[in-house]
Amino acid sequence: MKILVLASGGDAPGMNRFMWEIYRKFKDNVYFAFAGFTGLVNGQIFPLSEVIDSSKKNSAGVVTKASRCPEFKQAKYFNMGLEYAKKFDAVIILGGNGSEKGAKRLFENGVNTIFVPGTIDNDVEDCHYSIGFSTAVKEAVYSVENTMPSIDAFLNACLFEVMGREDDSICKEVAKQVDADYQVVDEKTLDYEKMKNVILKKYIASSSAKIIVRENIANITEIASKLNEMLGMNIVKTQIVGRTQRGGSPTKQELSMATKFAKETIRCIKTKVFGVRVLADENLNIIVTEFK
Repeated sequence: MKILVLASGGDAPGMNRFMWEIYRKFKDNVYFAFAGFTGLVNGQIFPLSEVIDSSKKNSAGVVTKASRCPEFKQAKYFNMGLEYAKKFDAVIILGGNGSEKGAKRLFENGVNTIFVPGTIDNDVEDCHYSIGFSTAVKEAVYSVENTMPSIDAFLNACLFEVMGREDDSICKEVAKQVDADYQVVDEKTLDYEKMKNVILKKYIASSSAKIIVRENIANITEIASKLNEMLGMNIVKTQIVGRTQRGGSPTKQELSMATKFAKETIRCIKTKVFGVRVLADENLNIIVTEFK
């Protein structure tokens, strides 16, 4: 049995553990498409043994590399990838909601695909946990906790921009764990008057406000400038957590969930269950559902 695995979209801590578990079970029967759908389209397919070993299983990033491949939506490039995918008995696709659509389309065209959620954004429909989320939250919490002492020393306030594209899961969870004074999860909650009052109330009490902001809502520097103008003081600072959320060492939960996802994926391959999504329910139990 020949198995292909690829990581589409962005990398996520825990992906390497998943890859290792698949390799450990099927050994030389496992191949990878370099940089996800991009490698599939270009026929850049190699033995997984060339990039994975036990020393890399718990590292962040993804050994097979990842990339955005908007061209895969176009018929010409999709058909190029399809021809390569059909050479395998099973194709495992790690990624977010966009990758899921690609996996479904391949299945509808005769490829035995299995989709596994691997995205720090945790934005896969019907899935309560995706590989990478726990570590992304951990790194953001670390950034807040290690920045606030200095912010507080100067009696400033700080806006922390966390990743999340169009999903607010990271923002909400980080805000909860650091006991944030305010969170901006969408355009509706980008309420300058409320933020100004939160910051001013803390300032009067000789304390410092910490506000968590989801990326892609507004320029965080411009938000801070407007707040400073409203306050009449230059006390609002910014911290973009950014890609450190992808690069942190996977948490124990991350490694555990990646292993669980891998074991269920292996079971699907062995029992020839394809055209499915391997997801996590609200209790973090692994479930298997068909593509919608």
